[in-house]
Amino acid sequence: MMRKATRVVAAALGVLAGLAGLEHGIFEILQGNVTPATLAFPSMGPPCDPKVAWSGCEPALSILPNLLISGILTVLISLAVIAWSAAFVQRKNGGTALILLSLLLLLIGGGFFPPLIGLIGGIAGTRILKPFNRKPSGGLLRLAAALWAWPLVLLSVWSFGQFPVGYFFNDFLKSIMGFGLLLILTMLPLSVFSAYARDAQAAPGEPKKEAVYAV
Repeated sequence: MMRKATRVVAAALGVLAGLAGLEHGIFEILQGNVTPATLAFPSMGPPCDPKVAWSGCEPALSILPNLLISGILTVLISLAVIAWSAAFVQRKNGGTALILLSLLLLLIGGGFFPPLIGLIGGIAGTRILKPFNRKPSGGLLRLAAALWAWPLVLLSVWSFGQFPVGYFFNDFLKSIMGFGLLLILTMLPLSVFSAYARDAQAAPGEPKKEAVYAV
């Protein structure tokens, strides 16, 4: 039996990671055929100032010494992450493949948070086809099941909504980035746990054992 809620959260996190990685790749391509000064660098080049911009100019790292090549490969890997997450993450070893793609995204220039989101999605993906040996129960699981989808929605809204807010209110958003970081680090595992709880509630219960009496 497929864990449907877990399938949704794994796919959504993978697509979100791919879209965020795509952004890093585009910015790196725009910087052109240059070598970054260090292994870690801002994806967004001048006039973006990491000390001023709320985003820190989208920090990333790459094992390749060329931003143009890093950007092109990041775009290609990000597209692969999106396609795999949307269509294939529920397959056998689909979650493992997403984990490997996310690690590659980290090393090539996809930033830091996009690969982290993809890794969490991949870990969730490894559980999609796992059956429940017994139906879990408890008040915490019921509460998490009731919250299902909302942590994922909040994570998605924050991930995309911070860009227009930061464009118009850079200083304000920069002042609450600690809250933003906490929100992401909280909603990521909560998204996965609420999906697990939802699937646990939907799982069939253990069959009742019929009493056997000796004659």
